[in-house]
Amino acid sequence: MASRSFKTAVRVVTTSKKSGRADRITNFQEAAHHAMWRALPLPARGVQASVIIPAKDEAVNLPATLAALAAQTDLHGQALLPHSFEVLVLANNCLDHTAHVVREFAARHPRLRLHIAEVTLPKEQAHVGQARRLLMDEACRRLEQGGHPRAFIASTDADTRVSPTWLISIAAELATGVDAVGGRILMDNADPTCPVRRCQLRDAAYYLLRARLEDHLDPAPYDPWPRHHQHFGANLALTTRAYRHVGGLPVVPYLEDEALVQRLVHHDLHLRHSPAVKVYTSGRQQGRVAVGLSWQLRQWAELQQAQREPLVDNPQRLQAEWQLRAQLRRLWKQHSAGTLRALPAYPTATGLSRAALRREITRAGSFGQLWEKIRGRFLVQCCGCWPAVPLSVAIRMLREQVAALESSPPVAAGHLCI
Repeated sequence: MASRSFKTAVRVVTTSKKSGRADRITNFQEAAHHAMWRALPLPARGVQASVIIPAKDEAVNLPATLAALAAQTDLHGQALLPHSFEVLVLANNCLDHTAHVVREFAARHPRLRLHIAEVTLPKEQAHVGQARRLLMDEACRRLEQGGHPRAFIASTDADTRVSPTWLISIAAELATGVDAVGGRILMDNADPTCPVRRCQLRDAAYYLLRARLEDHLDPAPYDPWPRHHQHFGANLALTTRAYRHVGGLPVVPYLEDEALVQRLVHHDLHLRHSPAVKVYTSGRQQGRVAVGLSWQLRQWAELQQAQREPLVDNPQRLQAEWQLRAQLRRLWKQHSAGTLRALPAYPTATGLSRAALRREITRAGSFGQLWEKIRGRFLVQCCGCWPAVPLSVAIRMLREQVAALESSPPVAAGHLCI
């Protein structure tokens, strides 16, 4: 029998005004963790997945979100075993009946291992980054207690419905050896005739073409085509080992998912952008975070009203960047294997001499760390060379670039075309 949900309402405040911000955050997380989750039952032995949902005033949306999780199946349509996953919801700073809705849902679905905690975060911590961090920390701790060798944390949002095979599809991708999975985030009940929706579709086409171009220029064996471009909190999963390796989710007010992915890249951990892992999210323009999908939808709406197009990264710059990254990746592999000898010069691309480039390669602890530094220099060097272009222009350029690469023989390695 699955456990029912538990309520742990707590107001946690920091205790020292003299300590630094990092200390206050650490003390807060420790105090909040102890207070919020102490009433939960032990995790099931062998639980493989912990789904985390931050929720602020989401009483209306959560029933559909939870229903989709309660209906998870394998690829043959058979219901997942109740002990194979659990769901953690954190109702933070709510003014509605979010927690009550979750408890009622748990009572009606006793097979779903659903747990709810409530917290009133202090003002400086009252944001989605802190809420998702508290959830992920607890999920990781519980999964480690469960002892499953391939345990993973799966993040979604309170206004999002996961597909019926969401969890099993994540597990299948992680079984290939990758450390994290970013899934597709699709709009729920979107009107294709809506001007904002049309802008979103063009934006998706732009980013999918970017992903195709990137795959041609600097392919990743662990993230092969077909792939996509999304790795956001509404559909993001990673192993407990990866979560511990990168030091957890960065505590930032917004774009915490992007910050986590940057940590994964920095540590050379492998992220798969899987088309098979899908969720459907609301198209609301008044969201719960300062910068996110709702903010982006508002930006597109304003541009539509002004009869202006969004400006996006110039595909020529992207091509030069990914060609440079591919060349540096080959040098890094040679360095790691102890076979790095003569270096090509990159005066235009990086502003570094051969000797300086060798020093940077030697000092870097990972390729991700090396690329962060070299990319920064590259962007400075090419500043003004490739200005942003209108979205429709970028799509046309990308289609031409991809078509040219797919109709031409591969370019020999060793020379940077810039």
